[in-house]
Amino acid sequence: MAVQLTAATFDAEVLQSTEPVLVDFWAPWCGPCRSLAPVIEEIAASQSGIKVGKINVDEEPSLAERFDVQSIPTVMLFKGGQEVKRSVGSKTKAELLAFFE
Repeated sequence: MAVQLTAATFDAEVLQSTEPVLVDFWAPWCGPCRSLAPVIEEIAASQSGIKVGKINVDEEPSLAERFDVQSIPTVMLFKGGQEVKRSVGSKTKAELLAFFE
């Protein structure tokens, strides 16, 4: 299951993580975000060695601003505390899995 991230938990859960972290910036009113949500949860449940987190931009606007999220859904991959990839818009499971390679 994906971890709900907040400004208080982000650094410890993502930036200090020893494993890669996929972070989904979303909002409940966003249609593409809602269609992406089951794909994110599938990846969280099926992929070992990858942590998956979700950030509700309405509840955590400071994180959206900190990472310059202009449009949602935005998915970022962090490794070693650094953003290494970013994808904007809804994606298929195959497209997101290819994101890790």
